[in-house]
Amino acid sequence: MLPELSRDEILRYSRHLLIPEVGLDGQRKLKNSSALIVGTGGLGSPVSLYLAAAGVGRIGLVDYDVVDSSNLQRQIIHGTSTIGKLKVESAKAKLLDLNPDIQVDIYNEPYTSENALRIAKDYDIILDGTDNFPTRYLTNDVAVFLGKPNVYASIFRFDGQVSVFYAKEGPCYRCLFPEPPPPGLVPSCAEGGVLGVLPGTIGTLQATEALKVLLGIGDPLIGKLLLYNALDMTFDFVKLKKNPNCRVCGPNADIKELIDYEEFCGVPSHDHEDDSAVSSVDITAVELSERVKTNHLMLLDVREPHELKISSMPNAVNIPLGQLAGRLSELDSADDMVVLCKSGSRSMRALELLTSAGFKKVKNLKGGINAWAREVDTELPIY
Repeated sequence: MLPELSRDEILRYSRHLLIPEVGLDGQRKLKNSSALIVGTGGLGSPVSLYLAAAGVGRIGLVDYDVVDSSNLQRQIIHGTSTIGKLKVESAKAKLLDLNPDIQVDIYNEPYTSENALRIAKDYDIILDGTDNFPTRYLTNDVAVFLGKPNVYASIFRFDGQVSVFYAKEGPCYRCLFPEPPPPGLVPSCAEGGVLGVLPGTIGTLQATEALKVLLGIGDPLIGKLLLYNALDMTFDFVKLKKNPNCRVCGPNADIKELIDYEEFCGVPSHDHEDDSAVSSVDITAVELSERVKTNHLMLLDVREPHELKISSMPNAVNIPLGQLAGRLSELDSADDMVVLCKSGSRSMRALELLTSAGFKKVKNLKGGINAWAREVDTELPIY
């Protein structure tokens, strides 16, 4: 039996009640529904705000990051006053301020194979607001195993994608992408950037699809992939078909339980730039500052040229990562070399390329030039 609306709720949702496709019964259905949002960043911000405003009765938020000033260019659910606070706590406070009549559950923990089924099982729908492939595949497989719709979206620079993967009625994410791309081939937003308004556009579309599914109205993007380009202001659609050989939702599926998704994708399931672990190929910013005083080191900066306008290190040679394989002849394998980028991820891929080509005296600047700016040259900006 659907819950009744209070007098205050009838006033709050009056513009919904005037729409025949929603009406009183539809609003009661939303009040009775629940949505799990994986990620409270660029996509999770507009998604959660609009689902809360629409009256979805229970919203779950999964994240384990804290608010950083670099988030505020696009993650509109957070603010300057919440910098340093847990994202789930910051988001919950904003949602309850927007709509105190809803329930907001928070999960301040990584979304992993160990806890994902437990967290997701009681929600009607899952919304993928993640920014990495391991969690994206995990979210898909959880939705398939639990028989729930997975409202998917992704963003990069000026481009976005939206779809509804629902194995009961159409393809799942693995039908479209059976295997992840090779590690390092697709840069993250932390590496490549994103136009601040883009997650608002895509996240709002994502919220729209979720409401359509919960209400049972319209034509959701099941079996369709929406492609958006902000520069051209174009929307394109690609028809998707269920893959009969899909290893998760196909008739002969051989993946019956959650797997190790970091191993499957070959990348970590987060984009945190600060990782305390230091490997044998790493050199810290403080260590590098001591080494350059007594040793001749070649500094190889693999960032894009436009990033050098933000911050740079004296005497560093710039060869963007995408050009490195074709310009190895410009480098001397006899040199002691330290490779750097913004945060250490691109430079690690460059190091792997160099060592595979026979360069043996190579180190990776742990944390990149941002670590150098934090720990050594505090006059440099952090970005």
